[in-house]
Amino acid sequence: MLVISLALVSQTSRITPSQLTRVAAALQKQALRDFAPIWNIHATVDAFDTLHDVPPGYWPMIVKDDIQQAGAAGVHLDKNGQPFSLIEYSDSWSLTASHEMLEMLGDPSGNRLVAGKSPKPEQGVVEFLVEVADPSEAPENGYTINGLLMSDFFTPHFYDPVAAPGVRYSFTGAVDGPRKILPGGYISWHDPVSDHWWQQVWFDTQEPEFRDLGRLAARAGSLRSAVDSRTGTTARIAASGPQSDRFAAARTLTAAVKESTAARAERWSDRIGELLSRPVVEGTWEDGE
Repeated sequence: MLVISLALVSQTSRITPSQLTRVAAALQKQALRDFAPIWNIHATVDAFDTLHDVPPGYWPMIVKDDIQQAGAAGVHLDKNGQPFSLIEYSDSWSLTASHEMLEMLGDPSGNRLVAGKSPKPEQGVVEFLVEVADPSEAPENGYTINGLLMSDFFTPHFYDPVAAPGVRYSFTGAVDGPRKILPGGYISWHDPVSDHWWQQVWFDTQEPEFRDLGRLAARAGSLRSAVDSRTGTTARIAASGPQSDRFAAARTLTAAVKESTAARAERWSDRIGELLSRPVVEGTWEDGE
């Protein structure tokens, strides 16, 4: 079994080493416990102080204060075709990091297409871009790991032709049918007949809307990068995260987790102190013959 190695690196002074390792631990648990059994993709997540510390073979996830350019945040490919992700810092950066990790694991190249029935009534079979965290990307659909807010993600059944009872369409169950989006989310697809790219989005409206993005020409980078530049995914998550009730609940839970871990650390320290303060008891050994 091949295991993907991810490296979480902070290039902002607003993240302490303790915060970086705590988020890395939550991402590791999400990748191993939640994502791997559903997608059969296995990954490790480790925190490193700098990019110079990242060993060869790792896919870096880099947190920066300001990405500076629309579409720069998200998953990209280096000159050797290996994926890396840029994550813009915000108060809810753990949610953004989870979103980017899931998308990178689900489709490292950012170009994977899956055929299915279009949500747009007058269209037939189209090619969906695999973006596992986008249909339910809003913070309200996330969940907590170790007191930190993580992103929901869809399962392979998301592309099923029809809904069926007892089928899980997203990890949290928030998505209840194939090719459905939730408020704050979206899906993207290519219509082979018109050669146009389309989206169904649910941004600040009462109902989902369809958007015709037109033909994709002179593309530099992956399909996902091109689509993300039109939707502002990272900026939207960063802006909506601190305003959501789910984020507020996660902050409260984080404080409770810190209190518990501090108490446990004190007990560990006390026990270690007891062991180190005991006198050494010498024993005798017999020959093993």
